[in-house]
Formats: sequence, structure tokens, C-alpha cells
Amino acid sequence: MCSLSSWIANVYSSFVLFRLESKVAIVTGAASGIGEEAVRLFAENGASVVVADVQDELGQKVVASIGHEKVSYRHCDVRDENQVQETVSYALEKYGSLDIFFSNAGVIGPLTGILDLDIQGFDNTMATNVRGAAATIKHAARAMVDRKICGSIICTTSVAASLGGAGPHAYTTSKHALLGLVRTACHELGKYGIRVNCISPFGVGTPLSCRAYNKEASEVEADTCAVANLKGIVLKARHVAEAALFLASDESAYISGHNLAVDGGFTAKEPSTAKTGIGLTKFLYGHETSNEMIEELNQSVKTTSQFAGIFLDLTTSNETFNYASRSIIFPHLYKF
Repeated sequence: MCSLSSWIANVYSSFVLFRLESKVAIVTGAASGIGEEAVRLFAENGASVVVADVQDELGQKVVASIGHEKVSYRHCDVRDENQVQETVSYALEKYGSLDIFFSNAGVIGPLTGILDLDIQGFDNTMATNVRGAAATIKHAARAMVDRKICGSIICTTSVAASLGGAGPHAYTTSKHALLGLVRTACHELGKYGIRVNCISPFGVGTPLSCRAYNKEASEVEADTCAVANLKGIVLKARHVAEAALFLASDESAYISGHNLAVDGGFTAKEPSTAKTGIGLTKFLYGHETSNEMIEELNQSVKTTSQFAGIFLDLTTSNETFNYASRSIIFPHLYKF
């Protein structure tokens, strides 16, 4: 005879833990970081999941660690629409349905300032973060409409989708565009019962961000915590995946067109009250400037409430310095 606590645990597992029971999901950018955590969480909650990525070895390791019964790998470069379409077809053939598409693949792109903007890098960022997401929404929605599935499509944006200056130019532009795409897709697909939402994380110490900024995850997390609004907790990829789980599940059945900020209230703060605690690390732009110019910038930032909610603590010696060796508006926030 089982104890009361065991009975409660069994009931809890039956009704709460398996929030995606019998559902089929595709997750792009799923071999590491936020995508990997989402795959694990979706599978834990009963979903069959296609791990879609260009990192084949890592993707196969994710599948092997979870088990081949419910999870499988598919190579998918979202910049290639044919690969996106083939990934959707693969999920339909293997699992018989498509209920959830988590469009999470993305890149940070070039870190240069606008005066030295790498246009080729800009194009690649837009191709991955925007055109790739458009292809995933298109083919996921087609599959859902054809089969009369009231599905959920989720895209990963960023706090940079709501702020200017919280990321590099290409990255910020792509995330603003993606937010607009989610809202217009929500408007069109609502008549089919398809929900389209996005998630905007704060800085996360994922492998992608660590490689981009040549830092350990602990260093990225420390930088993020220094400027975070919500203290006492470190944002992890798992927290973002939990937001995706909510938007994928029936618990959000009447939520569509929403940008769910997983940022500890960072973007909700009054612009004039936010202040960095990290001073200077790396300016993005490659131009030399004088102390007088630095002071002018410092004063203008402190008196301009529309400056992305950030004060810069600008300190330097009497020497001029190169912007490329400093930091403007925490580049570690560019996420994934």
C-alpha cells in the first residue's frame, strides 16, 4: 500500500509534469544552450522532439543522453528554406504530427560599430535570425493548417528587441524585426487556432555567448548579475526553456502575440533609473576619443532618459583610448 505522499507524487506527475503529453515539437538551435534545455524539458513533459541544428555531433549527443524513443536529430540550417521544410516533413513522417515549433536558432553577428559595419556579417545575421525564423513559421504553420492543428509557434528574441543599445547593430536590428514578424504572424494565424509568441531573455551564459565574448559562463553570468534588476538569482538557460514550455503548453491556450520577457524586470525599469555596475569593459566602436568627448558622452547619457535605460560609468586616464577596447552597453547581453 502506497503512502499518501507517494500517491500525491503520482497524481502530481500525471497532471502536472506531463504538460506536453502526446505532442510533437521541433526545436531549432537545439544542440546547446537554451535550445538544448528546451528539448530536455519538452521531453520530460511527454513530448516527442526533433532536435534541429547544424552542430551534428552535439545534437546527436543530446539525443543519446535523452533516449531515441522520444527524441531524434535532424541537421537543419534555417538559412536554407529547403532544410526547414524537410525538417518539418521529417517530424510529420516520424511522429505523425507537429504541435509545437520552437524557433530558437540564432547568431550574435558582428560586434563592430555602425561606422565599420560588416555588411556581409549583417546579412548573415538577418538571414539566420529573421529570414530563418520566417521560414520556420511558414512551414510550421502550413503543416498545422493542413492538419487542422491548433499549434504553438515560439521564437527566441531578446531584450535587444525592446531596447536600442542593448546589443550590436545587426543583432538588435534582427531582434526588432523578429518581434514584428511574430506579431504579424499572430494576426494572420489566429483564425486557424495557431498561437505565435516570443521570448525575450536577458543575458545567458550559453556556449554561443561564451564563444562570442571569449569568456567562461561564470564570467558572463557575473557581468549580467552586475547590471540585472532582479538580484539573488542567476539567469540560466533552463529558466528560458521553462518560459518556452509554458508557451508550448495548454496553460497558455489563449496567449498569442505576446513577448514574454525573461529579464527579471530589466526592460520594465524607468530608463533614468538603470545604472551599470560594471563600468567599462569594451567599447564596440573603433574610434579614438578624448577625455572631453568621454565626459560629454557621460553627461548626455545621464540626462537622456531615452538612452536604453543605462548610465555609463565612464572613467579613463588622460590618454585617448580606442572604443574597440572598451564596452558600450554590455555586449555580454547578446545572449543564446
